[in-house]
Amino acid sequence: MSSSPSHFVVTFVCDDKPGIVHAVSGAIVQAQGNITESQQFSSEDTGRFFMRLQVETTADYEAFQGALAPIIERYAMTAEINTVGRPLRTLVLASTSGHCLTDLLVRQRDGHLTIEIPQVLSNHDTLKPVADFYGVPFLSLAITDAPSKTAFESEVLALVEEHDIELVVLARYMQVLSPELCQALEGRIINIHHSFLPGFKGANPYRQAHERGVKLIGATAHFVTTELDEGPIIEQNVVRVDHSQSPEELRAIGQDEESRTLTQAVRWFAEHRILLDGVRTIIFK
Repeated sequence: MSSSPSHFVVTFVCDDKPGIVHAVSGAIVQAQGNITESQQFSSEDTGRFFMRLQVETTADYEAFQGALAPIIERYAMTAEINTVGRPLRTLVLASTSGHCLTDLLVRQRDGHLTIEIPQVLSNHDTLKPVADFYGVPFLSLAITDAPSKTAFESEVLALVEEHDIELVVLARYMQVLSPELCQALEGRIINIHHSFLPGFKGANPYRQAHERGVKLIGATAHFVTTELDEGPIIEQNVVRVDHSQSPEELRAIGQDEESRTLTQAVRWFAEHRILLDGVRTIIFK
């Protein structure tokens, strides 16, 4: 037993069956735990049950895990137990746009985001001064051809291994990842991209949006999969704009939305609030 209370966050995913909540609650009582936050959801689409709890207990990690083990086995659960507030080890990939990276770094520094960034990796050296300002190591490896892209992605996996990385964030990293890297980091890599109504691709999308008189722009944060920009959506935000705003002003508004949306997605992930239900997300806010 622990001399001071521990505060754990626990997530459960399993087939939906009667008695799950009762069984989990009983195991927590056995571990002398007090539930401080509880959320659950039953998916009619997939027949799966999702639950997130925060529990204060005098039991240490091993004793708490032991109390839950029979329930996890009985219901064939996918379960995770983490300490509330533990910073999540996060690798950030970036290119030349610094708005998303800066937002993550300043919020990490100020303690407003429970992540620890041991490394920023980029395919340009443009953002080195930003990382240096916040005291985070920065490494740039140029991507000019297929071999250099392979070398860059090998470095990503090496850093994940070296720093025991739990989350990879694409902070406006402007390279398409290989299917192999997507699969290796499945479920723990998040991307951000702008969203226009209607949508525009190619060079200078903000000028295209201005020319078409777009009234809504925003951003989408999602998990990365082998299908480009088609992974499970974590968060989306939009803002109204009008004819009076220049392409430069639209870009600034869009970048603010990208930063806000990506940071929110990272926050939820770091707090273990995101669970996957097939190709969509269950988020316990």
